[in-house]
Amino acid sequence: MTRWRFATATDTGVVRATNQDALYVDNQIAVIADGMGGHAAGEVASEITVNIVREDFALSGSVEGLHDAIEKANLAIIKDAGANPEHFGMGTTVIAVGVTYDLEGVGSPTLFNVGDSRAYQLRDGALRQLSDDHSVAEEWVRMGRLTAEEALTHPRRHQLTRALGVEEKLDIDVLSLDIHEGDRILLCSDGLSNELSNEEIARIASAPNSLDDAVMRLIDGAKRAGGNDNISVILLEFEEVSLAATPIKKTVSSASPPVAQSAQSQANSIRRRRQFSWRIYAIAGVFALLAVGFVLIMHWYAYSTFYLANDNGVVSVYQGQPNGVLWFHPQKVLDTTYQVSQLRSADQQALSVNIAEPTLNAALNYAAYLHTAWTLSNNGSTTTTTTVTTTTSKVKKG
Repeated sequence: MTRWRFATATDTGVVRATNQDALYVDNQIAVIADGMGGHAAGEVASEITVNIVREDFALSGSVEGLHDAIEKANLAIIKDAGANPEHFGMGTTVIAVGVTYDLEGVGSPTLFNVGDSRAYQLRDGALRQLSDDHSVAEEWVRMGRLTAEEALTHPRRHQLTRALGVEEKLDIDVLSLDIHEGDRILLCSDGLSNELSNEEIARIASAPNSLDDAVMRLIDGAKRAGGNDNISVILLEFEEVSLAATPIKKTVSSASPPVAQSAQSQANSIRRRRQFSWRIYAIAGVFALLAVGFVLIMHWYAYSTFYLANDNGVVSVYQGQPNGVLWFHPQKVLDTTYQVSQLRSADQQALSVNIAEPTLNAALNYAAYLHTAWTLSNNGSTTTTTTVTTTTSKVKKG
């Protein structure tokens, strides 16, 4: 037979406006649920959990019965969130100790845990943590990626890896407790464990402090240390203990969900499809803008310049890059009044490979300049020839 005495207390804390923790304890079951989610949704999740666990466990009293009760609470939270959109995102931790009975009728204490609410064992003033925190930082500590000291201040120390109300598949830690008469078990939400050190908790929660005095001093100590979260405490003291014939220490996963989707699963599927569609449209929009921007830039570059070229013996002005850019080809703007033959030989050669100018006026002015240069060159040649002839004539007369 296993018997305990108990004391319990809960407090909103100093910072929070509401208390989203829920708890229950009697001679057979002790449970704390730390709810999360805004608009009182966390309070709904924790109340659902505590009510289902205490009611269903009272009907069975077995390890399997308490496990199934926690699973049932998980599905109930998911269903409630599907039926009430304002509760979307709510969830809760759960830490529970139940006197579970085997086939021989022997009742022994068994611990169940999901989340980062904690269970501690106190013996002769020493404190030992029984539960594992299911948070990112603590998982990394167990993997060796963080030290315990680093986890205390890590920004992901409050990010849970397991909680009720998140998925239909739930992993629950189950542990048979090795308890002696006189030992105490402390269950608490993280509003206590985040504020007080292990040494402070051990000093306050241990004998000779009475159970009632201890729980009140724990609450007061957490509030004085900051009281940043709701604070819930259950302190058990074992008067008589029967240990499990076959101790359990394992993580039990729930069965695969049925093929038919629950309301929450359907809601999640619809939400994922909407999110996926929105992302596809957003990505398509970004690519469309990039494509339009690329086309506009290429168009600007392709037609940002002018050049002179030989078009069937006529000096003509074209707009665009001489060899084209992608599918943008140069376009003839106009023919000048100048023939290619009316240019100097060097200018004719330059024209054969095109003469680039930044604007239309610049191209027209340069064409006029080339023609003028040719004209001046021809006039200069005629004058020189006449002078030579005249001079020659004078010599002969002499």
